[in-house]
Amino acid sequence: MTREKAIFDKWPEKYDQWFATPIGSLVKKYESELILDFLKPAPGETILDAGCGTGVFTRDIISAGSQVIGLDISFPMLRRAREKSGGVRFHPIWGDISTLPFREESFDKVVSVTALEFIAEAKSAVAELFRVAKKGGVVVVATLNSRSPWAERRREEARKGHAIFSKAVLRSPDDMLALAPVHGVARTAIHFHKDDSPEIAVKTEREGQTMGSMTGAFAVIQWLKP
Repeated sequence: MTREKAIFDKWPEKYDQWFATPIGSLVKKYESELILDFLKPAPGETILDAGCGTGVFTRDIISAGSQVIGLDISFPMLRRAREKSGGVRFHPIWGDISTLPFREESFDKVVSVTALEFIAEAKSAVAELFRVAKKGGVVVVATLNSRSPWAERRREEARKGHAIFSKAVLRSPDDMLALAPVHGVARTAIHFHKDDSPEIAVKTEREGQTMGSMTGAFAVIQWLKP
């Protein structure tokens, strides 16, 4: 786990600062709406947030009244997530998505947001997410979409040695759907560009979602565990 841990240990502050910018706050809004629509967290549920990072999306799940186990490979990321949660219905665990430290069928629902990009054996990681979900439970995975215009910018930054994107494996919604042995549903968000004004971004996002475009920068997959 050393390599992946080192990637993220220096990023908690930068990660949160991005979502505090005008365009970043819009990104967070639309990404969170899509995650919550697929996950539908409810009071009394115990949900695993695998690769919770600084808790950007975890807080929205907690706000729904669910108990959240936030797992991450980076201690600094986990520390920030715990601080932001205020300790309310949030329990941080240090661990690796590829070998989850939980028994089978431990969670009502499982979610993982932009973590599988940094796992080469994504299929085995998804199998782990399914393993710890209860039968009939939802497994939701979000990823950076390789079919998005944002992907080319990320690839260019990777070629220049960007600390994060140089380690990322971008996948399409179809690639993600193929990672599980059961039928899934995919949708995308963030159809605008990083340099768009907030006004243009809102209009573009509305159009992209109305059309059901699959080229949004943020792809979310939902599976139901049989």
